[in-house]
Amino acid sequence: MPQPVRHPQKCTNPIIWFMAIICAILAVAVIIAGIVVFVGYLVIRPKEPQIRVASAQLDTLYFDQTSSLTVQVSVVIKAENDNAKVHSSFQDMSLLLSFLGLKMAYLVAEPFDVKANSSVQFNYVPQSSPIPLNPDDAEGVSRSLRQGIITFDLKGKAKTRRRVGPIGSVKNWLHLECQLHLPTNGTRIFPRCSSRSK
Repeated sequence: MPQPVRHPQKCTNPIIWFMAIICAILAVAVIIAGIVVFVGYLVIRPKEPQIRVASAQLDTLYFDQTSSLTVQVSVVIKAENDNAKVHSSFQDMSLLLSFLGLKMAYLVAEPFDVKANSSVQFNYVPQSSPIPLNPDDAEGVSRSLRQGIITFDLKGKAKTRRRVGPIGSVKNWLHLECQLHLPTNGTRIFPRCSSRSK
């Protein structure tokens, strides 16, 4: 009976083994790095910075018989960083102040930094050009004047960046949207309106 022919077995190239070991080491390193970053974030637990309306006030209001309205308001915006050790940077801060859906002013700021456990305050005093009103809006303004309250809308956003230890930089957008119910007698209000507001 003839013996089966045996072919020599092919061995895996050592370079292939070497590459497989390198890939396995890299995969394990990536997994360990991910766990370290996640645990580090849970331990440090940085608080998100915020922007808020610190105060607002109606300085002047002129409403004439031609249904034209001119107003000037004072708005104080505060950027806060409640983290004890984390420094925050703010960029692209732009807030739109409007009345009856009409744009009054953009409240903007150049890029700025807020140190750990600190805040930066911005005082804005925008004055509108005369705002032409249609009959319905003019009636709404007259009603608001009788009630002693004029309502403005403030809406906008700012981008923040903060360094979180070995984790690196964390970036996010803050969104602010609120209504400012300003007394016509010039009383300053302190609204509870911030980018953390629900």
